[in-house]
Amino acid sequence: MKRKLQLLVTLFLACWQLAAQQTPQYSLYMLNQFGQNPAYAGLDNTLSATGVYRTQWVGLAGAPVTQIVNAHMPLNFISSGVGIQIENDITGASQRTGVSLSYSYQLEINRNSRLSIGINGGLIQQSLDGAQLRTPEGNYEPDQNIIFHNDDLLPIGLVSTNLPSFAAGIFYQAEKLEIGLGVLNLQEPTANFTDLSLKLRRSYYLSASYNIELSRTLILKPSVQVKSDVVQTQIEASTLVRYKDNFFLGASYRGFTTQSQDALVALGGFKLNDKWTIGYAYDITLSALKTVNNGSHEILLNYNFGKPIGQGVPPKIIYNPRY
Repeated sequence: MKRKLQLLVTLFLACWQLAAQQTPQYSLYMLNQFGQNPAYAGLDNTLSATGVYRTQWVGLAGAPVTQIVNAHMPLNFISSGVGIQIENDITGASQRTGVSLSYSYQLEINRNSRLSIGINGGLIQQSLDGAQLRTPEGNYEPDQNIIFHNDDLLPIGLVSTNLPSFAAGIFYQAEKLEIGLGVLNLQEPTANFTDLSLKLRRSYYLSASYNIELSRTLILKPSVQVKSDVVQTQIEASTLVRYKDNFFLGASYRGFTTQSQDALVALGGFKLNDKWTIGYAYDITLSALKTVNNGSHEILLNYNFGKPIGQGVPPKIIYNPRY
């Protein structure tokens, strides 16, 4: 009896966490700032493209699987940046696929710092596969194609709808310090199915990082990210150590309260060549779900053109190059 009760509690916690996590979770967030803040568009000063694949809570049926591909570049002649992003997130019977375009305007504060303000607009396709849903009082015989939820609100097949989505952000970048705030699902869009609706909560992403030069070859980069939909808040603290800008190792801790405690993350990566960088993260689950999964895996691949695009606006004063 005690074993059955523990199983029911574990399943309840799993369903609660899956329902609460509306926006995808990324452990390598510090390597893909544009993914959660449109104001970062163009701040790499060159064409930058990133792809991420994440499988969360391996071994737990219906756990999130996420893919994201984005690219952004500066438009120096108008002090701006543009970008595009495609994201696909599957959690149990729910699938959300979105494509969006971003624009940022960059204001130079001084020679070593600038402030960027960005907006983002796109389209989301929200799907729900009723054939994967199960209710306690339902009748299910897949071999005979019988699906009966005994609940008029739940579909028995695949339903989907399209809805607009907007985001905004602000990002401050200096020689060593970076601080950004991104707001996703700005207008809190609602996916309306036949008898069921799903509201996407407005989510806030606050991030900050600082570069500390330990030596000519070693750079320490602590960072922190705060995620919140006002109802729930989660904090993640990370530290990266870079060697000659070719290799990096680090760790993160996600969740500093009993309700938000999630994972301890080990991460690392290296440059394949002067343009390609690969990163990997493994999450060790610390929440109540640790007994029913084998951790989470995330892999990131980034392409950086490595050269400035365009010459930008020429300075007001051009000095004689002979002196």
